[in-house]
Order: sequence, then structure tokens, then C-alpha cells
Amino acid sequence: MDATRQQAVIVTDTTLRDGEQAAGVVFSPEEKLHIAGWLDRIGVQELECGIPAMGRVEQECVRSLVELGLNTRLITWNRALESDIKASIDSGVTAVDVSLSVSDIQIENKIRKSRAWVKEQLVRALRFAKKNDLYVSVGGEDSSRADLGFLKELLQIAAEEGAERFRFCDTLGILNPFSMYAQVVELVNASSLAIEVHTHNDLGMATANALAGVKAGASFVSTTVNGLGERAGNAALEEVVMALHCSCGQETGIMTADFAALSDYVASASRRPISPWKAVVGAQVFSHESGLHADGVLKNPGNYEGFKPEDVGLKRHFVLGKHSGRHGLEQRLKDLAVETTNLDLEAMLTQVRSLSSRTKGAINDCQLLELCSRI
Repeated sequence: MDATRQQAVIVTDTTLRDGEQAAGVVFSPEEKLHIAGWLDRIGVQELECGIPAMGRVEQECVRSLVELGLNTRLITWNRALESDIKASIDSGVTAVDVSLSVSDIQIENKIRKSRAWVKEQLVRALRFAKKNDLYVSVGGEDSSRADLGFLKELLQIAAEEGAERFRFCDTLGILNPFSMYAQVVELVNASSLAIEVHTHNDLGMATANALAGVKAGASFVSTTVNGLGERAGNAALEEVVMALHCSCGQETGIMTADFAALSDYVASASRRPISPWKAVVGAQVFSHESGLHADGVLKNPGNYEGFKPEDVGLKRHFVLGKHSGRHGLEQRLKDLAVETTNLDLEAMLTQVRSLSSRTKGAINDCQLLELCSRI
């Protein structure tokens, strides 16, 4: 396979599973329904929606999601155990992720089994799942530290037993885009099974690694809203989608104008506030202060903006401060309906810069209007 060719990419979101596994995060059933409905409306193709083996409450929540009748596919997370898969069946889903530890360090030190046991368990789980007509994704926990030869054996078993795809998990977030590409392309070339990449952000490379996996031929990419997830989190839905659109020229079919509002909702529901400068959806990422930049944006936003703020549901702001220039000041005054004809804008700009330096911050509207009264 030519791994560099552009292909269809299915975005799968795991905010309701891996996102909720972030330490201290709990979504209410109502919040889960709202998040799922929102993700469905904007066109996310698959939602990993929970772990039914956790018990009755989780099963009831998953069943409530199923009863919404969403267009998106709902898939649940399971250990490679018949009891887990049975709990998912009882919850009403028709798609499951069947997960096993695949690295030697986890096989020996976590589950304390052998590679042979992993292969046997995978066969048993897949045969049970396929006997029940389930769509199956095989999840390779800690794939990024596993022996590639062993992963290829697991892919062969998965394909022979009827699985639909294999999830390559960088569980510890230790890969870089180059190593991600190299490993995924080798698996893509070794099997006809579809590959999903699931990346974590421990080294700040989750989004870059997700894109590298897609470039290598993965046809599924796993995300969460705001990058919510265990430890440093996962690849952020909004970052991956916008990067695919704007940096890779690859459409996903996902409508992005609701990203900022969705991000705010998930931040509130998870009690994990996002930085105003969070990539793509931060409230201040389209703020301009520098005189050179503000002037360029006023002439043509494309001079300093890679995509439009309204593309993700944000607005552009011109901030007045130490680095402001005349054009930014003039625009801010126009926004406030202040007549500038009789104002000494150069003198006012000097006052703005001075005040900003003294207060170590931006000038708010009240401060600006007070300066106007003095000039």
C-alpha cells in the first residue's frame, strides 16, 4: 500500500470513555446524553461510549445512549473476556472494542501471562463476539512498546477471526510523529485490517502523532473533546479535525462551527477549565495586540490567521497593550463607537502603552474611554 496517499478518515471520539477516565472526572447520565447528541449532530462518525462491565449503572447509561437512535456508531470498551462482551450486548450496542495488553512489559508485569495466552484469549473473545454478530475493534493496549512481529501475529489472528480493525494505542504517549509513522506504516503494509491510532499527550505530541498515524495509512483516529483523558490527556478532537482540514487538506465531514461551544460544555461538565489560549478553541486564540499583526489582520485576516474564527465558533479580538499600534487603537475605538476625528491618536497610543506597562496587562474598555476623556 502507498501509505502517503490520501484516504477517508473516520474520527472516533472517546470523551465518554477515555475522557471520563481522567482522574476525578465524572459525567452525569444527562451530560453524557447531551455530549453524545452534540457529537452526533456535528458528524462525528463513532463514539466510544462507556464500559458496561463496570456494572448496572454504566449499562443503563449506555442503553440510554443507544435509545437516542443516533446516526453515529456507538462502541463500548471491553477486556477480552466473554463476561465483558456479554455486558455490552446486554446494554444494546452492536460494536465493541476488545482490549488486551500487547507489550511484553504489560504481559509480564500487569496481567502476568504470556504471549501465547494473549493470542489464545484474543481468539476466544473474537469468536464469542462474532458469534453474536458484533462489529469488533481489537484494542492493543501499549502497542507502541510492543514487539512489531508480535503485533503482526495479532493482526493476522484478528483478521482471520473476523475483526474489523486494530487499534494501535500509544498508551503512555511516548512516541513522536516519526516513530509513530514508521510503526503504523509497517502494520498497514503487513495486513488488510483497518488500523486505528489512539494517542496520548504525555509528551505534548498526541495531535501530531495522530496525524502521523493517518499519514501512515490509519483509517481511524481516536480523539476526545479538549483532549480530555488520563494523565496529560488524549489527542483533542478539535485539534485533529482542524489540522486534517487546514494542514493536511483532508476533509472529515465534521462540522466545526460548534467546536468552541462544545469545548466549553465539556470543560464545564468535566470541571476541567480550558486555557484561553488552548489551540483551536481557546477564547483568546484570535486576539491580536502587536501593531504589526493588528494592522495585517485589519487589511486581510488571512495575513495572520490560518483559519477564520467563525470556523470554530469564536470571534476575533483586538487587544490594546504595550505592543499596540495606531491601527489597532483606531479599530478598537470604532468598535466602541468613539469618534476619532478630533482625537490625538499618537498621544493616546503613548498613554495606552504607558498604562499597559504599569499595570502589566491589556487596557479594558473603561480604561480606554477614560483616556479618551483626557486627550
